[in-house]
Amino acid sequence: MTDLTKLSAADLADKIHTREVSSVEVTEAHIRRIAEVDGEINAFLHVAGEQALVTAAEVDRQIAAGTVASPLAGVPLALKDVFTTTDMPTTCGSKMLEGWVSPYDATLTTKLREAGIPILGKTNMDEFAMGSSTENSAYGPTRNPWDTDRIPGGSGGGSAAALASYQAPLAIGTDTGGSIRQPAAVTATVGTKPTYGTVSRFGLVACASSLDQGGPCGRTVLDTALLHEVIAGYDPRDSTSRNVPVPPVVAAAR
Repeated sequence: MTDLTKLSAADLADKIHTREVSSVEVTEAHIRRIAEVDGEINAFLHVAGEQALVTAAEVDRQIAAGTVASPLAGVPLALKDVFTTTDMPTTCGSKMLEGWVSPYDATLTTKLREAGIPILGKTNMDEFAMGSSTENSAYGPTRNPWDTDRIPGGSGGGSAAALASYQAPLAIGTDTGGSIRQPAAVTATVGTKPTYGTVSRFGLVACASSLDQGGPCGRTVLDTALLHEVIAGYDPRDSTSRNVPVPPVVAAAR
């Protein structure tokens, strides 16, 4: 079988939705990959294997019944540990929040769940997003998979390193002054800071609220665009949210 961890998110989605492989198989492959390599890379602060497999199994049941929640349903993802989650810790790379579990999901987290995207876990970052190298995490630095003596960029180096080391086909970062774009450049992956207000900041622990924006990360432009479709949209709980239509990319890109 083709190494599932090396495929793009779009290719994985095609295989899952046509039942060539299951979401459970894809998710298990990435969980194994995390166990194999993350001891050296330190991309993840928390791995949520059991929860991810529950989501994957539900996606497989829905697909068998003829329902697909989104174009990326069943494709697993790594989430920067600055978005709140009710079923795993949110630490922002700080011992101040060690073990803290939020009583509510961020809007972005909710959108991922509704889209049927298994969340593999939370990724390492400079503490409270204050840094540009992911060397300033209270849980140790993340290393660049291309050369572990080098940095993966920051503050979202954990998400970028997870992609570059094939531990996840998709990831979420946040960008205040470059924390998605710079790690993407350093790790030869793709990351976008969306137009401010197009992705809800509700449940995003702020570094600088007037600049922060959650955004999609992947290994291809198409994967990143597909993920942006999932996470973008107006949110009345975010006072800076904008009701800007996001043009669909699936038909145009294939």
